[in-house]
Amino acid sequence: MSSREAILKKVRQSLGQPASDAVRQKAVADRLKKSPQGVIPARGQLAPAERVELFCTMAEKLFATVQRVPKPEDVPAAVAEYLRGKNLPASIRMGGDPRLAAMPWRKQRALEVKQGASDGDDATGVSHAAGGIAETGTLVMLSGAGNPTTINFLPEHHIVVIDAADIDGDLETAIANVRKIFGKGKMPRTLNLVSGPSRSGDIEQKLILGAHGPRALHILVVGG
Repeated sequence: MSSREAILKKVRQSLGQPASDAVRQKAVADRLKKSPQGVIPARGQLAPAERVELFCTMAEKLFATVQRVPKPEDVPAAVAEYLRGKNLPASIRMGGDPRLAAMPWRKQRALEVKQGASDGDDATGVSHAAGGIAETGTLVMLSGAGNPTTINFLPEHHIVVIDAADIDGDLETAIANVRKIFGKGKMPRTLNLVSGPSRSGDIEQKLILGAHGPRALHILVVGG
């Protein structure tokens, strides 16, 4: 008998329940199946346009910069403009997300677009968020070949594209939408919730940007 089994046996004995208690097993299975929600704050329960505005406001409070663009075709020009404004190399790293791949990057002739996961030598990475959470200004980032997790953390500057229609009011709705994408009981290997650039105040309580990841987060909100 392993240590785990020994501990669980003692718990069952204290509760007076057998290991094969079908009623308790059914109760656990039913709760996992239904995925009940807790109390949801009212702050994010807004009309779509107001929800997008709240997302942008909260993201900026967390030291992110936000730019609105009318349509996906405008994203490459906005990325090039950001690089010029920050005096950064005209080079980006991004994954194979089909939404990013469909954008007219070739029109930005001076811009180098590198594909695949980052090895830490990239100044700027571009990702596409799966969703956003208005009440906290948080981005929902899913791992995979389309948006490698290394791009979330290794480049100094992280540019994230998000469709305005994918911004939800609260965390619970955002997680439920991820379940809809992958199916019940399935999730990507990693789901990162990104709220602003990396920062820490551990040393002398002085805020330092870029402590554990990108020192700058630029969000491009498409549409809305």
